Amino acid sequence: MAKTRYLSVEKGRKVGIDKFPNFHHTGSIRGMKDKYYGKDALLVRCGSYIYNVTTKPSIYRMAH
Repeated sequence: MAKTRYLSVEKGRKVGIDKFPNFHHTGSIRGMKDKYYGKDALLVRCGSYIYNVTTKPSIYRMAH
């Protein structure tokens, strides 16, 4: 299972992170992966939200 990574808000704006499916950081990562995104989803936290960037893995790789 992939780990959730962190991306700064500034970098998130540059890559258009707001176009990806997201949920608030207080939500359940395990629940969202189990019910909606799949166990291999690439998730990135940017600000107060966690984004599913599976369709663009380059964003996941640039996050730490």
